[in-house]
Amino acid sequence: MKRTGLLTVVLVMLFSASTFAQEVKVKENKVKVNDEKVKVKADEVKVKADEVKVKADDVKVKADDVKVKTGDVKVANVDMNNPYKATYSSSYAMGNPVYSQMILDLWKDWDDNMLDRHDYMADSLQMFFADGSSMKGKQANLEAAKKYRGSMKAVKSTIHAWVPLKSLDRNEDIVLIWGEEENTMADGKVEKRPVHEAWWFNKDGKLVSMRQYIASASKQ
Repeated sequence: MKRTGLLTVVLVMLFSASTFAQEVKVKENKVKVNDEKVKVKADEVKVKADEVKVKADDVKVKADDVKVKTGDVKVANVDMNNPYKATYSSSYAMGNPVYSQMILDLWKDWDDNMLDRHDYMADSLQMFFADGSSMKGKQANLEAAKKYRGSMKAVKSTIHAWVPLKSLDRNEDIVLIWGEEENTMADGKVEKRPVHEAWWFNKDGKLVSMRQYIASASKQ
């Protein structure tokens, strides 16, 4: 009986130990599961943080879009009860900067005496000069320009300002340029004169008209 009782006690102890070990393992698994849940939540937080960042980037893009749209706005002339009415146009927006580059090229060609370097003129080009004369036709204007430029030793231009404009009511592209010419004549005499020119472009991006205004150089 004593041996039987002892065996029973041992079996009970082994069973209890096994049960305790299983409970510990279960608890460890629960802890592991909880750790994985925490990890999953941390990943979810990271994902949400990334989503917030994406939304912030979207807001930045939208702000940039607004900036671009604002820059595209063309402001027409507002009727302010002006005492005069423009006979040509008083409604303008900023024009194509490529056209400004073309006029600057022509001024540089004039300085360098390289009038064949660029072909920007329409065949129907008409030029109105500061002395009141005018000339029509691409070829006629080129020949006259080469003859006059060839009579000078050197030309140096200084550009004060230029601006490309778009006439909204006439749908025409114009470039205005202000500068000063320093001309060294064949006899060595140097002349300086302020120059303002307005250049018109046709729908093909060719020059069709120019009006020139020259002021007397200021006396020192």
